[in-house]
Amino acid sequence: MIFAPVVRRASFHAPRPADQALQRFLHSALAAPASAGTQVSQDDKAVTLQIDVPGLSREQLSITIEGNQVRLTSVEGAPRQVQRAWELADEIDTTASSAKLENGVLTLVLAKVVPVSRATQLTIA
Repeated sequence: MIFAPVVRRASFHAPRPADQALQRFLHSALAAPASAGTQVSQDDKAVTLQIDVPGLSREQLSITIEGNQVRLTSVEGAPRQVQRAWELADEIDTTASSAKLENGVLTLVLAKVVPVSRATQLTIA
């Protein structure tokens, strides 16, 4: 009688824990910088952005709104540099929007422009 070891090959190879850890690290390193320290929420009237900017004061931050684009930058001489930009789906009403800095968190409440109908009625002569 001959005993031979049986080698089974599984069609599915589960990733090793080290491979999974490497994948998590690479995903967080590549995907997180764009959204790190930023929370976005919205409703039908406004979009709210909460951005972590520890160590910066009101005077060291500059917010620019143009159409549906928002830019946040730190001024020259600030202890750390910040440059972020967002493009929103709707135009922003700057008169109804607000910004508040509290405990290192900048909260932007960006009001959406209410669409106005430009339809006109013509009379038939």
